Amino acid sequence: MGLFNAILGNASEVTIENVAKEFEPLLIDGETIEKAYKLIRDMFIFTNKRLILAEKQLVGTKVEYMTIPYSSIKKFSKESAGILDMDAELKIWLNHDNAPIVKQFGKGGNNINEVYKILSQHTLK
Repeated sequence: MGLFNAILGNASEVTIENVAKEFEPLLIDGETIEKAYKLIRDMFIFTNKRLILAEKQLVGTKVEYMTIPYSSIKKFSKESAGILDMDAELKIWLNHDNAPIVKQFGKGGNNINEVYKILSQHTLK
């Protein structure tokens, strides 16, 4: 189901053990991974200190890692067909950027609600 979900653009939760080795060199002292989601080539890594977005090229091995401190998130939104979200889009605006970061979630995946909830927990403290 993992490959099928990836093709459709559905986020799937990834175990912390599976991402720890890759992201360990990026973490600072006292920082821990709380949740991780994979969306086609992108990953959302939620730590106790920040959100890390990883974008992997479809061809090749190049990876871009973007750190977003929770304090720099100005607002975020989820647009979907309804609360059970068929096609959904997540937008995250940062303090000094006018254009949001946009991530597409496909049909049938309810993990956008989980991602939205985790963003809420970290930014609404």
